[in-house]
Amino acid sequence: MTAAPFDTRHRWPAWILFAAALAALDQATKAIVAAALPLHARVEVAPWFNLVHVLNPGTAFSFLAEASGWQRYFLSAIGLIVSAVLLWMFWRGVKDRLEAVAYAGLVGGALGNVVDRLRLGAVVDYLDFYWQDRHWPAFNLADILVVGGAGLLIVASVLPQRRLAADGIPPTLPPRPERREAARP
Repeated sequence: MTAAPFDTRHRWPAWILFAAALAALDQATKAIVAAALPLHARVEVAPWFNLVHVLNPGTAFSFLAEASGWQRYFLSAIGLIVSAVLLWMFWRGVKDRLEAVAYAGLVGGALGNVVDRLRLGAVVDYLDFYWQDRHWPAFNLADILVVGGAGLLIVASVLPQRRLAADGIPPTLPPRPERREAARP
């Protein structure tokens, strides 16, 4: 008995629940940080890492953080639209497991940050990595899910066997070079 090829159409509600669980995990970590640390507080964990509690009204690297407030709704709309498209793709059927995990991460991360934007007007960030006095912009689990999901999509797109399998073509070995018989005198 051969296993049926992977396709999210058969279990799309489970994939949507997985994405929702990732968004809920993001919200839970942000709630823990908000309960444990006052706004703008910092706890040194290692010589290169702090837990912080900051609000970012912009996007990655605080881009648009100084805008007048329109970015809250604009970025929320983008997150909702992208999530809706990816959820629709689950329903239509994603044929590659790695791609499905990537989509779930993207949806979970996007919705985790959308909830913050709609509820607080900004995203709660709490992970602060640095070297000496150079700090990477603070980020959160939702950001990790979005970047990780995008990375998994890149990996899925460059693996030739996965691309072939997603197109319904069974992976094959490259053809063997022909052997030439030596001429007999």
